Amino acid sequence: MRDLSGSFWRLRKRFGIAAPRVHVQSRLPWYWRWVGVAVVLAVSAAGAAWIYDAGRRFAGFDQSEVESELSTTKRDLAAARVELDRLRGIAGAAESRLAIERAAQQKLAQQIRTLEEDNARSREELATFESMLSSEARSGNTLSIYRFKVEPDVLPGEYRYHLLLITPRARRDREFTGRLELVVTLTEGGRNAMMSFPEPADAGASAFRLAFKYFRRVEGTFRVNPKAKVENVQARIYETGSKEPRATQTVSL
Repeated sequence: MRDLSGSFWRLRKRFGIAAPRVHVQSRLPWYWRWVGVAVVLAVSAAGAAWIYDAGRRFAGFDQSEVESELSTTKRDLAAARVELDRLRGIAGAAESRLAIERAAQQKLAQQIRTLEEDNARSREELATFESMLSSEARSGNTLSIYRFKVEPDVLPGEYRYHLLLITPRARRDREFTGRLELVVTLTEGGRNAMMSFPEPADAGASAFRLAFKYFRRVEGTFRVNPKAKVENVQARIYETGSKEPRATQTVSL
């Protein structure tokens, strides 16, 4: 009996709570275990990426197709910009040609107006010459002023004048030499004033010197203060060596 209890005690001591601890060691080294974990993670990531891409394709989104369409759109946009620049160049050239044509038309219209004015002036001169052939004109013995006109010009304070001088029949055997003087009566600042042209500084101006045998058309411009109001202008014709005018005529504005 004592032998049986001793055997039981030894068994409990060997397999019971008081039994010695057993250490279990793996046969695989730790680095192989890390390699296995890395492989599992890589496979999981690849699977997740494939599932994500498959999901997008299933939903109708294909990144490669979108990138292809984006590249095509960029090419079309670049081509459209090139075409736009080309059309802008054509439009600019067309505008330049149109501006040149407009300038040419304006110049032609100005030339036509000038020709029409010259034509009208020539008709007036012809009518004047015809009147000179009348008995009254043939009997005249003094220098005559015809068609004396003064009118505002383009610039403020500027006036244009023109007149026709005709020598008497008795004096047509020699040349008439002299000068033209314009006496302008005006109102400026509530006061009356007079100005004469040419001014002393321009006394030798060729526009006011006269030398002709039969007739002479004279035209030019003079300027006054733009704030002044011109009342009338008198033309005086002086013969060389004479202080008294040979002919005068006044026009009112």
